[in-house]
Amino acid sequence: MADAILVLNAGSSSLKFTEFAAGAGGALEVKVAGNLEELYGQASFRARDAAGQTVGEHAWAEPPRHAGALEFLLGWLKEHSGDTRVAAIGHRVVHGGELYAAPMRIDAKVLDTLEQFVPLAPLHQPHNLLPIRTLLEAHPDIPQVACFDTAFHRTIPPLAEAYALPPSITDRGVRRYGFHGLSYEYIAGVLPQHDPRAAAGRTIVLHLGNGASMCALKGGVSVASTMGFTALDGLPMGTRCGALDPGVVLYLMQSLHMDAAAIETLLYKESGLLGVSGVSSDMRALLESREPRAELAVDLFVYRIVREMGSLAAALGGLDAVVFTAGIGERAAPVRRGVCEGSRWLGIEIDEQANARSAMRISTPTSPAAVWVLPTNEELMIARHAHRIVAGT
Repeated sequence: MADAILVLNAGSSSLKFTEFAAGAGGALEVKVAGNLEELYGQASFRARDAAGQTVGEHAWAEPPRHAGALEFLLGWLKEHSGDTRVAAIGHRVVHGGELYAAPMRIDAKVLDTLEQFVPLAPLHQPHNLLPIRTLLEAHPDIPQVACFDTAFHRTIPPLAEAYALPPSITDRGVRRYGFHGLSYEYIAGVLPQHDPRAAAGRTIVLHLGNGASMCALKGGVSVASTMGFTALDGLPMGTRCGALDPGVVLYLMQSLHMDAAAIETLLYKESGLLGVSGVSSDMRALLESREPRAELAVDLFVYRIVREMGSLAAALGGLDAVVFTAGIGERAAPVRRGVCEGSRWLGIEIDEQANARSAMRISTPTSPAAVWVLPTNEELMIARHAHRIVAGT
């Protein structure tokens, strides 16, 4: 019987999955991938094979919630995959705190510890953990592995992760953690194939999607990140505000009399590209819109990225390369152009035609700093970690 690794990425009302076939020598190939959407409403399921062809669809008359969706998915995979068994399930978990610096096999004790980090990532952590707990109860025989978005950044020097707060606060774990680590880990792994100089040198990676951050890599190791204690920090995002003067929060509390729940909703769900534009959190819609506020949202996004480029270049002591990745980074040529034009002082010379067609390298041959567009693959990183842990290698 062949083994497969199932990767799950859970949202508040959705479940994204990818099943990898585990071959000889640890090789992993996508067998099927898909989504389960609106799990608490008009739920639907769709699966596609490696070629992108639809191989399964389903709709529910009654909301299945996460538990019902997971049971359906495991049953469908068993029926669809024939003699393949799920040897392990890998999960993206946003926050590993100070305790977990590497992927970890999950048991009830580990899960209880991860629950303590919910306040650090309220938009993601509860949803990441829900299917883990459900599967531990319903299928305790299937090994589960948590892969943390914070783990890759544990190499950040103590000075770079410190806040200027008293030890009575920082000793409780209040420090800069950094996120999107699985994406950065993947890029650090493939960069040597494209640019050995950059891989061994000083590179800024821009993970730009609905969640957005930037990471400074020195020799493929994280030394600084735009995100900090939570995934709310740094760049403006789809609905998150990014870096904010703490005094604004005090103003919201003292002058507008907003409580913690209202402030959390504002900063996580009503700000960012959506809040500034009043149009959408989707960069594609903003680039197509003629609304002045949509243009403002895009301009602010680019401006803040350019500001952080300077900060991370300073942390690196120079710059050899830039990598754009994730949805916006890989597809939004106007955003890349704006960032590169605003960062010319760092030695970036953009090739306009290459950028317009989203070529892999979008800098000119003479550009002192190379600029790349590389697709990320967080699911593959999770599958690799899960396979390695259950195989004991």
